[in-house]
Parts: sequence; structure tokens; C-alpha cells
Amino acid sequence: MVSSKPTAALLAAAGLGFAYDGREVLRDAGLEVAPGEIVGVLGPNGSGKSTLVKILSGVLDGYRGSATLEGEEIRDIPRLRLARALAVVPQEPLFGFPFTAMEIVLMGRHPHLAGLAFESEADIELARDTLSRCGVEELAARPIQELSSGERQRVVFARALAQKPRVLLLDEPASFLDVRHQVEIYDIVRQLVSDEGCGVLTVMHDLNLAAEYCDRIYLLQDGRIEAEGPAAEVLTYANLKRVFRTEVYVDTNTLTGKLLVVPLPGRVQDKLRERGD
Repeated sequence: MVSSKPTAALLAAAGLGFAYDGREVLRDAGLEVAPGEIVGVLGPNGSGKSTLVKILSGVLDGYRGSATLEGEEIRDIPRLRLARALAVVPQEPLFGFPFTAMEIVLMGRHPHLAGLAFESEADIELARDTLSRCGVEELAARPIQELSSGERQRVVFARALAQKPRVLLLDEPASFLDVRHQVEIYDIVRQLVSDEGCGVLTVMHDLNLAAEYCDRIYLLQDGRIEAEGPAAEVLTYANLKRVFRTEVYVDTNTLTGKLLVVPLPGRVQDKLRERGD
């Protein structure tokens, strides 16, 4: 396994294991996220990525091993203090009440309010700013149920930004977004990391976005970390073929200098097998 660990971790896991009804979904997993870096978690469906996020966000506590935020075990941190330090953008946010987009974003300020205090003008201004940064300021007064999946996801992302976290957990945040908004979201994440020094852990499916934006990558398969390190060392042909069980073409993007990964269609894979490649 390739190793390139940061020196001081905001978020960390060691020997992490978890099972659903006796079915093991995480096995001895470990990772670290340092201040000022974006760390990607990639792997096939069912490899344990979302379970990992749920543990690190404090949703699941029946895990083995250790999961810590700034050195403190996550399951021992009071919920309010955890919410002040860590924000989550889930894969499919659900809302049972027709809150407006502005109300959703203002929820990100609740961990920072005293008791039953209302939001201040500064909180409201921050919410407006995050809506604007995410390109949904014109939706502020719209009920969340009236928005498209992509619009809802950008509102939820704005809520996480308004929370002003030390750590941002993203569970496939771009899954409902078109190409333009995928890039915009990760540009915002990169700027956030640069300006405020927070740490970001993001679950991703898009290998090219991961190669472009992630400082380090963990490749997960069957609940285990198969490789970790910089994208160029992890997203190799051998690693990707082994983990995803399919043929890919790996090259360098001549515009960005980052890796370019292209999944190969079945007809090309058939030709490669005929040639013995």
C-alpha cells in the first residue's frame, strides 16, 4: 500500500470496523484528514464509503477501532459541539417540511446560537452569502420541495458552508449536479480549504474530479483500504482494474497536468482480451 500521511490530523480513523446484522462492511480501515487538504474516498458501490462517512459524522457509533475529531473520540463528543466543528453534505438529503432555501441554510447557524436565540443580522448575511456562492441566491424564498435535485443539493451545500465547520464531510455531493455545477462546487471547496484551512473528506465516484481536486486519495474495496496517497500514485491502471474490476485507460490531461481516467467500453475490453493484454 502506498502511504503519504499528513503530520497533524483534524479527522482520523484507525482499525475501523463495522457490521450490519453480522455482515462486515468495514474492515480495519484507517485514514487521516489534515487541516488545509481535500481527501477523497473512492471505491465501487458497496465498498463501505457511506458507512465510513456515517461513522465519522457521528451517526453510527457501534464501530470497532477509533474515529477521532481533533484527537477526541467522535462517539464521546456532545452533539452540539460536534455540529459546531463538523458539517455533512449527505448523498440524498431528505426534508419532511417545506422549509425555504434560506431557512435550510440558516439551520447551519443553529449550532452556534445560544439557547433559543434567533439568528442575528450577521447570520442572515452569512446565509445570503453562501446561497450566492453556491449559485442559488434567487431560490432563497422557494420551498425546498419545489427545487430540482441539483438545486436542493446546492442549498444543502450552502447550509454546510454557513455552519463554518473545521471539517467538511461530503458524501458524493456532486451526484445530482451537471458538469458545470460539479466544477463550481469543488472550486468552492478548494477555495474554502485555501482560505480557512479546514479539512475536507469527500466520497466520490468521478475519478477525474478526484484526480483534479483531491490532495490525497483512499481507494476502498470490500471495506478495506487498498491504496492511499496522491492521486498519481493511487489512480494507477493496476489499482483501478483490481478494485473496480474493469478496464480503464489512464493518461495525463495535457491542460491540467492531472490524471485522465477513461473507462473502456465492452467492445474495447473484448479486443484487449483477444490480444492477451
